[in-house]
Amino acid sequence: MSTGGEYNPKMLGIICNWCCYGGADLCGVSRLQYPPHIRLIRVMCSARVDLAHIFRAFSDGLDAVFIGGCHLNDCHYITNGNYNALGMVKICKKLLERLGINPARLRLEWVSAGEGIRFANIMNDFAPAVQKLGPLGSSEGMDEKTLQFRLQAAAKLVPYIKLVERQRLRAPLKLRASSEPEEEYAGFFDSQEMNALFDDTIANKLVMSQITSLLREGPLSTEEISKMLGLGQSEISRQLNALSKQGFVRYDTGRKRFVSA
Repeated sequence: MSTGGEYNPKMLGIICNWCCYGGADLCGVSRLQYPPHIRLIRVMCSARVDLAHIFRAFSDGLDAVFIGGCHLNDCHYITNGNYNALGMVKICKKLLERLGINPARLRLEWVSAGEGIRFANIMNDFAPAVQKLGPLGSSEGMDEKTLQFRLQAAAKLVPYIKLVERQRLRAPLKLRASSEPEEEYAGFFDSQEMNALFDDTIANKLVMSQITSLLREGPLSTEEISKMLGLGQSEISRQLNALSKQGFVRYDTGRKRFVSA
């Protein structure tokens, strides 16, 4: 919603019951001010936030998503669910970047029940940052149809992504014992090995999913697919070759286009 011609982003905050919600409540009781255009949803643990929730929020027209949890190693549950939230957000940011969406639209922070000032400061920093980014999609140079197509393609892959994350992309438990666990986790998810695994599993699968979805709507050339997905023709050719070998697509010599098999 805008007032006086000023753009106010639509923002969603998903915060844990035991810590961040307490911090937000203290913020309100203390009459600390932060932008009113962020709506908060309380969950029992930040680990309850799923990739599907984030993609649905963006598909429903929200411009940014904030996730708030307990400080690391201070989770209310013995499973330390906030580590799961940290890993999920790291993977989601990589996905958003591959979709052509600014990953800064997703933010994760730790706030204790006694940190009302910290909660207000985070909101007062995040909201102007999102406002500067502009509306989702149009600021990234995408029309609404393209934005929805890309988000839906990613949402369809969520079960596969969660399976791959558990089997190949999960951070080692030993990192939790580090004196700086968040920095250690960031190093793991930003490592060359992790990026290679991400490309080999999730990123490739995402491109394949988008290509097959496009070809179900009608025949397309490599150049046309390249323009629609914003990827180089060499990358599209590589993926089409792999899909052809798997029997998902074929080349129609008469129409000189690829079609769904």
